[in-house]
Amino acid sequence: MEQLNVQQKKWDLTDLYDSHKTERFIQEQEKAEQLSIAFESYRPKLTADISIAQFQEILKKYEELIVLESRLMAYTELKFSEDTQNDETMTLYAQIESLVTENGNRTLFFNLWWKTLTDEEAERFIRHCPDYEYFLREIRHTKPYTLTETSEQIINLKNVTGVSALVNLYEMITNRYQFSFSVDGEEKKLTRDSLMMYAHSPSAELRKTAYQELYRVYGNDGKILGQLYQNIVRDWYYENIHLRKYPSAISARNISNDIPDPVVDLLLQTCKKNTGLFQEYFRIKQQLLKLDEFHRYDIYAPIASSDQKTSYTEAVNIVQEAFLDFDPRFADAAMSVIREDHIDSEIRHGKRSGAFCLTAGPQLTPWVLQNFQGKATDISTMAHELGHAVHSLSANDKNIFEQQACLPLAETASTFAEMVLTDFLLKKESNPEIRRDLLLKQMDDNYATIQRQAYFALFEQQAHQMIPQGAGFEELNQAYKENLLSQFGEAVVLDDEFRWEWISIPHIYATPFYVYAYSFGQLLVLSLYQKYKEEGKDFLPKYWQIIAAGGSESPQSILQKGGFNFYEESFWQGGFDVLQERLKVLKESMRE
Repeated sequence: MEQLNVQQKKWDLTDLYDSHKTERFIQEQEKAEQLSIAFESYRPKLTADISIAQFQEILKKYEELIVLESRLMAYTELKFSEDTQNDETMTLYAQIESLVTENGNRTLFFNLWWKTLTDEEAERFIRHCPDYEYFLREIRHTKPYTLTETSEQIINLKNVTGVSALVNLYEMITNRYQFSFSVDGEEKKLTRDSLMMYAHSPSAELRKTAYQELYRVYGNDGKILGQLYQNIVRDWYYENIHLRKYPSAISARNISNDIPDPVVDLLLQTCKKNTGLFQEYFRIKQQLLKLDEFHRYDIYAPIASSDQKTSYTEAVNIVQEAFLDFDPRFADAAMSVIREDHIDSEIRHGKRSGAFCLTAGPQLTPWVLQNFQGKATDISTMAHELGHAVHSLSANDKNIFEQQACLPLAETASTFAEMVLTDFLLKKESNPEIRRDLLLKQMDDNYATIQRQAYFALFEQQAHQMIPQGAGFEELNQAYKENLLSQFGEAVVLDDEFRWEWISIPHIYATPFYVYAYSFGQLLVLSLYQKYKEEGKDFLPKYWQIIAAGGSESPQSILQKGGFNFYEESFWQGGFDVLQERLKVLKESMRE
């Protein structure tokens, strides 16, 4: 294996644009506007008896516009993530968002016309556009919830200065936070990501202090952040329940994901049924840590006292080796992000916290943001985000409408990549204590990805019912506290500061009901990984078939190819059964 010698740095965006001040960026802004204006000339041609050739021409022109807008928006979002406090970038973000919104309003008539066709009329066009089949079918899924063209245009314009502005304001406020933390008598000013390193400290006192400082800072702005959230939820209610008449707040997300409501209900209820599994795990962890009480801030405590860090170069090579062991094709796709400098791994004040992978469109290697600090969890995060990139690259032959999987399936390659990494490390490690620690970390990750996210979604459901009925900030705090008590039972002591946790979760602000996608994806991956363990390399063609589909088929159809039926409780329970087996192995390792 060729060892890569890479350094932490800011990503290179020149595959998109050298700068937003270049002639090319300015010209493509203008071209996008011109394309949308020209597209309006198709309006009178859109009738049920339009020729197939004309329809295909319209579809191609629409795709050309969306590809161009995607590049402009991707560059802007990446620049904003580099430094959320930069005035010039914030202005650019608003400018491009306005451009895309205005263009969307000009071209909105195409989607509305497409929804007016009868099923028979629509099928005539779909038969002759096989590469766009799922995209065209998916537009029609929201037909019952679509408003008039004028109403849709007003909503689009309102969102720019309304809910989108609130989300950006939340990002700007929270990414400017600095946290005071004393280590060895030295007072430091830390970013959130740097602070949360201490949430994984061997010292219970440092873990406690880190969480207290996190929620002290968020709590100081608690009523402001809470007010932002309440207005975002009200906006969701007025648009999706009051105007569009979706059956429930979560239904709006489920339909956009093409996941039926009963399936999401089944997922969340199965998670609730399995709270005992993680509560048992926390009791085991308490025993290993030799703690009289197991607090919420102890959940991610390491058992080993080592504070060893891994260099960025070492981490990249570990991930590469693990992926090579799984499939060289997977490794090569993942490492293209590294080779092309499409990753921003530096720690900088003002940089967006956390991690993400952004796909700008087909034929472009995705960009990954990470705040790498050398922790074991940072290596897992790297594997996770590079897994997202592999997912996108595997579907690069699809058009821009069908490259990206829906949110629940979007976690398939990323969480699978984390499991590949953990099993690779387990295979290499002979020390029973280190193997045990790897198993513990894997259980920590499964808790964070499945149960924690499912209970976030359950809180969202409750909040989206309470807020339109007039619930205030303190009532939401109480509801969230009860949510945590239900999740942890008597296994975990719930400290008072965790009532602020919900205001520190960006997903519930930016993308309501996104979070259940993590639970969905992780339980799916546990089942997929079990098949891989049983079938070995024979499993790879099935795996590639699933992720290479991108968003070109319905989730139900894609999963059926893997032999899964998400209407059956056994599908969801199967993932928990795998975890129950791992818990059994963990308990056996304690007896050795």
